[in-house]
Amino acid sequence: MIDSSRRTVLTTGAAAAATAAAPQVFAQAPPAPQAGAVQGLPAGAKVGFYERGNVRIRYAEIGSGFPLLATPGGGLNSRIVNWPNAVINIPEELKNDFRVITMDQRNATNGESTGPVAVDDPWTAFADDQLGVMDALGIRQFFYFGNCIGGPFGMKLMERAPQRVAAAILSQPVGHRPDNPNVLWNSSMNGWAKEFRERKPDVSMETIEKYVHNLYRARPDFVYSVTREFAKTVQTPVLVLPDDVPAHPLQTANDIATLCPNAEITVYPWKEPPELKARTINRVRTFLKGKQTA
Repeated sequence: MIDSSRRTVLTTGAAAAATAAAPQVFAQAPPAPQAGAVQGLPAGAKVGFYERGNVRIRYAEIGSGFPLLATPGGGLNSRIVNWPNAVINIPEELKNDFRVITMDQRNATNGESTGPVAVDDPWTAFADDQLGVMDALGIRQFFYFGNCIGGPFGMKLMERAPQRVAAAILSQPVGHRPDNPNVLWNSSMNGWAKEFRERKPDVSMETIEKYVHNLYRARPDFVYSVTREFAKTVQTPVLVLPDDVPAHPLQTANDIATLCPNAEITVYPWKEPPELKARTINRVRTFLKGKQTA
């Protein structure tokens, strides 16, 4: 386990100075989000759609303050309705602290986001969807929370737009497990792929297999979306919440915390007893508030 006190964390001044522009995504401006009941979110959430060409992403927001982009777990079925069953229900827990923005990922089953199967570079496609939502909302810099597949999402965002992610929480991050290298391939093919083919029979199984291959087999190491060499260059303050189940290796969480120069890691396990989990949630809140810019 890594002693977080030995980690050097970027000052808020450094975070405020990070203003270099990321590549802009040209998109149709979405209509103003509409208030109403949103399954999986607390009352008062607003929902809207971001569109770019043949990509359409449903997003929702709740709360006010510094923006926090939160991606739920669930693998390729990362979607808003997952939050009530998440290890930390971020929209509920942090709605009084931040402006929480969340979304259905592209083509998640029972989500409302759609788009092409981005075979050639799927991790970048997810990042561009996420950045596109923030662009459409007029949000330049933001905090990030990612659960499960949100670990690789967050690392890709920090590679794609490092000056925009002011701080990141990576909770139970997905990663490569050498002793069970096919766990994510199998879960995706046996779950998401079958469901997607039922909805989109015009997309061939060959295309889907190549897509899942490029997610989890093309770079069979670490968090899949970026390299270890990139992780060594990350200047974003990162807090890692480890797990140790087949898809969330403890070693991956430790590797992120070891490689990223400004990373901290919580104790493990942290989900039980309830008092420890509550302290961990409060650490998430305190960590982000400590990095908040003006």
